[in-house]
Amino acid sequence: MRKILIAMLLLGAATPALAQPTVERRVDRLEQEMRAIQRRVFPGGAGATVDPELRPATPTRPTVDTGDALSTLNARVDAIEAQLARITGQAEENGYRMRQLEEQLNQLRTDTQTRLGRIEQTSAPAPEPTTTPATTMPTMEPIVERPSTPATQPATATDPAEAAYNAGFRLWEARNYAQAQTALTAVAERYPRSRWASWARNLAGRAYLDDGKPATAARVFLGNYQDDPRGERAADSLFFLGEALVRLDRRSEACPVYDELEQNYPNMRDFLRTRLPAARRAARCS
Repeated sequence: MRKILIAMLLLGAATPALAQPTVERRVDRLEQEMRAIQRRVFPGGAGATVDPELRPATPTRPTVDTGDALSTLNARVDAIEAQLARITGQAEENGYRMRQLEEQLNQLRTDTQTRLGRIEQTSAPAPEPTTTPATTMPTMEPIVERPSTPATQPATATDPAEAAYNAGFRLWEARNYAQAQTALTAVAERYPRSRWASWARNLAGRAYLDDGKPATAARVFLGNYQDDPRGERAADSLFFLGEALVRLDRRSEACPVYDELEQNYPNMRDFLRTRLPAARRAARCS
């Protein structure tokens, strides 16, 4: 019995000595993990880390195993665990902010692409006026846009392109501009190789111009001239392109258009030749 009591006393005295290395290993492991987290959260290097709130007393390992030493180690463990919790929370908060920034960047990219698409769809930055300014262009009598059949081609109404153009012309003549735009655009798309395609695109541009949509009209006129510069109404499209630019208050761009008209079409029809000087004055060309 006496031997058993002595053994129990010796075991009790050795318990603090055995517990201390175990706690210190925990402390060392936690400190290593905290330094690894600090390197990830603060990649800037020295000066950006979080110092422990509790530091071990000097010397780090007491030579005498006492209850105070074990309490100090437990306090160090508690302090390190608290710091790990704060660092983890900060890392989660930083991750949340990064996700917010990514969402904002994606939204900005989407909005920018949308605005660029709208800009590409229109050739004029200014809004289209709903009414034509009275001082931009002189009053002109209506132009007869019904072509005559060449002498080499027999007069016939069986040409589907001609019939479709005549239907669009009647809509324009009746000032049904929206319907005329649709009908004439369809003629050019359906019969792109016909002589009537040049007529249809030019009259479609005039329908947009008469409808108070000079920006759209400018695109149609420019397309008719560029796609078919030898078309029967290419010169007319250049002339009306200049008028559309004047209505958009882009006179500096209208003057080169009139110059190109005179240079590329010296044999333009008389209707354009007689009206070109007044158009140049409206554009304030030198």
